[in-house]
Amino acid sequence: MKKRMLGKTGLEVTELCFGALPFGPLQKNLPVEEAALVLCKALEGGVNFIDTAQTYQTYAPIRLALKQTKKRPVIASKSPTATYEGMQKAIDQALNELDLEELDIFHLHAARAGVDVFTERRGALECLIDNKQRGRIRAVGISTHSVQVTKLAATMDEIDVVFPLINQVGLGILEGTKAEMEQAIAQCATHGKGVYLMKVLAGGSLVGDFSAAVDYARSLAGSASIAIGMVTTAEVEYNLAYFGGRKPAALPSLAAMEKRFSVVPGLCAGCLECVEVCPNHAIVAREGKGFIQQGKCLTCGYCVGECPQFAIRLS
Repeated sequence: MKKRMLGKTGLEVTELCFGALPFGPLQKNLPVEEAALVLCKALEGGVNFIDTAQTYQTYAPIRLALKQTKKRPVIASKSPTATYEGMQKAIDQALNELDLEELDIFHLHAARAGVDVFTERRGALECLIDNKQRGRIRAVGISTHSVQVTKLAATMDEIDVVFPLINQVGLGILEGTKAEMEQAIAQCATHGKGVYLMKVLAGGSLVGDFSAAVDYARSLAGSASIAIGMVTTAEVEYNLAYFGGRKPAALPSLAAMEKRFSVVPGLCAGCLECVEVCPNHAIVAREGKGFIQQGKCLTCGYCVGECPQFAIRLS
């Protein structure tokens, strides 16, 4: 599998990055041992890059997979906290739960935020910079769905890595178009930022046209890697073959990949916290309760963790 340098970080990553969101509690909620088995398959197959986050709650299976394979891949995590103290707790939690002394990349987790994110979360950013200086993280990043944030990050000395959203149909891109996001990604690369991509399958809606969707993302200048979530060993095997140039004839069963979130009206209390957290504005208030517009849903699962009534279910 191809490897590329991630900007100026000194980190060499495989073109396929293991996205750890889908096998965790916000989506498929695999048992820790089963999730670790899926990740072990990827690591043993040559993948050396994992993307996770504080909110994904997937540190346990990652730690177990590292122990079982005795491999040390590049690991990126992230936190949505805005304060110095909150980010310090997030970094400490990641290091403790992963049983590591250093993390490779730590992002501001800012999917929906605009360009004011760097001022509104200045405390969190300063914490990341301090921890980089102390050798507890190697690179500071920003995870974003916004064209404008991606453009601004390209010019900021404090930011080493950018993790933007892009896909062939432009689903989920905020504050700009698909073409503008392509330009922003190229600008990041020109300024020496490491770039890897999220949501290239548009939350699973492009799985049926996998080759075209992935080949589009692989063609983008400036990107080092593509994060793809995997929840079965069959999916891992398919992706290993595809990114290894062997291009298998058929996709594995789509049953494990199909995801649909919905709000259970009888459980919804009408707090509408889900409306505020949704990165793609896919959730609206309808008759005083949350309602998920399926055509806009990225199936990220962020709303699941925010709902105090556990009223949002995956089917």
